[in-house]
Amino acid sequence: MTQGYESARTADGATGTVLHLFERWARDTPGEPALITNRQSLTYGELDERANRLAHHLLAAGLPEGGLVAIGATWQADLVTGVLAVLKAGGVYAVVDAETPRTGRHQLAQLQALSPFALLTPEQHRAPLDTGSGLRTIRPDEEAAAIAARPGYAPDPAEASGRAAAADGPAGPAAAGAAVLFTAGDAPRPVPVGHALLLAAYRGWADLARLTPQDRHLITARPDVTAFAAGWTRALCSGGALVLPSTPCWPAGNPHPVRSAVEGHRVTVLHADPAGIGSLVVDGHRPHATDRGTGPRPLRWLRLVTVTGDRLHLDELDALQARLRPGVRVLNVYGLTESAGVGTSFELGQLPAPVAAPERLSLLGTPFAGCAVDLRDGEIHLTPPGGGDAVPTGDVGTLRPDGLLEYAGRVRHRIDLPDGHFEPHAVEAAIRTHPGIGAAVLARVDKAGEQRFVAYVAPPPGDPAWDASAPLPSVEGLRDHLAGVVIREVSPQIVVRLRALPRNRGGQEDRSALPLPTRPPAERTVQYGSKFTGRPATGALPLANGLLGGCLAVVIGFLTLLLTRFVWPGSTDLSAVPYPWAALFFLLYVAESLSFGAGLAFLLTGYRLLVRRERGRPDRWTRAVHLATSYLLLAWWPQDNAYRLAAKQDWPLQALLVYAFNIPLMIAAFVVVRYLTRRPPSPFDFEDRN
Repeated sequence: MTQGYESARTADGATGTVLHLFERWARDTPGEPALITNRQSLTYGELDERANRLAHHLLAAGLPEGGLVAIGATWQADLVTGVLAVLKAGGVYAVVDAETPRTGRHQLAQLQALSPFALLTPEQHRAPLDTGSGLRTIRPDEEAAAIAARPGYAPDPAEASGRAAAADGPAGPAAAGAAVLFTAGDAPRPVPVGHALLLAAYRGWADLARLTPQDRHLITARPDVTAFAAGWTRALCSGGALVLPSTPCWPAGNPHPVRSAVEGHRVTVLHADPAGIGSLVVDGHRPHATDRGTGPRPLRWLRLVTVTGDRLHLDELDALQARLRPGVRVLNVYGLTESAGVGTSFELGQLPAPVAAPERLSLLGTPFAGCAVDLRDGEIHLTPPGGGDAVPTGDVGTLRPDGLLEYAGRVRHRIDLPDGHFEPHAVEAAIRTHPGIGAAVLARVDKAGEQRFVAYVAPPPGDPAWDASAPLPSVEGLRDHLAGVVIREVSPQIVVRLRALPRNRGGQEDRSALPLPTRPPAERTVQYGSKFTGRPATGALPLANGLLGGCLAVVIGFLTLLLTRFVWPGSTDLSAVPYPWAALFFLLYVAESLSFGAGLAFLLTGYRLLVRRERGRPDRWTRAVHLATSYLLLAWWPQDNAYRLAAKQDWPLQALLVYAFNIPLMIAAFVVVRYLTRRPPSPFDFEDRN
């Protein structure tokens, strides 16, 4: 099956590069804003002039035509200037992560096979990024200025306007390198990209998003990720402005700087990943019927939101749409680094009819202009814009009767079974239909010769209706919810609660970062062939502890009753008490002795039971409640006997008894109440690592 696209627009010129488009706007509208930051704003003319100066410096430093320059800067305005300068000097740019030197060093090591010419970075980033590789370092400030000031140096302005222009012609810039982009993840891989692909990707975006010079764009991705490293063209090739937030990348767990930039600079086009857009749009805002059409809406200047990096389900798209003002388009974009970030896109308006279970569907939509999608044995192959070989994506999909491409999982996530394999995506989609679960991942954990299916679940991002203290369904409750939809053999036997699914640098789900479930030795899973019961074995340890504690309590209680007359002489004398009250008081003494025996037995054996309840993860409250419960049982025997023998007017002794027994009993009761009101771990719940 093949899915293609036919554009209704005509291409504005058969040749050219993204650099030519930027330079045209710099020539025609030099006074219009190009880069907008909190510290300063640069017009197209100013940005073009800075890029020309830096291009002169690179040429003076000996940059050969087609030479690769790695750019590392935490301030994105410097980064964009460097990208344009490298292109103007006829080089190839690669943006490396200066914010995270460990990743930046890995990226530089990956570039060594491509023989980079130099690293363009400010002085403060040189040492953290380059650790003795021998790669030449060019500083865009002092050293570059010194090179330009050398006697006899007089660069040709036409040369700095772009060696890439020499590539125009019948062959065009198709074979000319423009950039090296990095894949997402903790081990990014370099992907060379040509001028033709960058231009075709931009045109695809311009056609889909209907870009205008009035637009102001904000890209929340890290500078080295494809969404930004190749995405600057959306703003600067359409005559719009690129807004840069106060922080160089999305601040994890803190969307306020980005929200401030969107509101303060009147951003109209926002590019984000699923986690970022969820925090920005959904967090803390729930629409009400009385809000619609009245009062200010959040992010009120937006007209378009694009979500890249990972898929969204239909219910998530609907939640975003409901929290934005009417008329805002929300696009879920699916693409590859090999295609400069473009591929397919989907928005709710493409649905021909409502769907019954939006939580289960993730639609990738239709291809960008110039792209094509091909399904081979269920795997999605994407042809980049402008042609070329189809690239296997590693994702599984189906082409629906309405012409929309549906996501159906990843090839590497397939789980092998003795009689074949199955796609966990179908189970994950069914889990998402359970109330309160917004994200789900099904994984198989092999440990100690046992194989069990684990469901990692998280609430909807930022949904104020979700109670963080509410327990998730038990594993049997979840399996019952999946009954009739998912076969019992592949239903989860463990439920792991997470605040949010881990994501990598590009915003994709990172299953390698999921916590490995650990379980106490007492828990066992019964296995019958390929079927799992999912029930912990009822080991003999709790029964043995209970029998031992009960026997100790009785024995110690009996001995306590006998020892009372020796420890507290006269405290149990009932000779002056008439019948039947004497018998009742005798029963009270027996109860006090048994309570003391139970307290001492619990003091000796109860901590192990509490540790088992906490699944091997005791904390200070576990030890506190162990001692408090023991004291609640132990205190009655000495307290009651001491009170009987104390003189009523002996105030020092009375005060001592109150503070030795009454006050500690109150504190012990408070400790027990605090412990019991905590959410106890589920027998199938494991450590929360987020």
